[in-house]
Amino acid sequence: MLEVKKFSAAWCGPCRALAPVMNEIKGQFNNVKFTDYDVDEAYEAATEYGIRSVPTVVLVKDGVEINRFTGMSSKMAYVNAINEGLQ
Repeated sequence: MLEVKKFSAAWCGPCRALAPVMNEIKGQFNNVKFTDYDVDEAYEAATEYGIRSVPTVVLVKDGVEINRFTGMSSKMAYVNAINEGLQ
């Protein structure tokens, strides 16, 4: 099972810009679990994944981190990483 974990914060401008991009990507992958975390509310999850800045997107396959994006990346970069994780 592939999971995409997005760590963001309400006060973060790039996080707000990333939200619609991730929503588009969610529509393309019905076999991938997408989870959003607000680092101010989900402190334990942010600590578990060592989140130091937002936005951060972590791809986890079968409980193991396989990829990480810190900051804003292109839609294609996320899509390519998800496709790689599905192989």
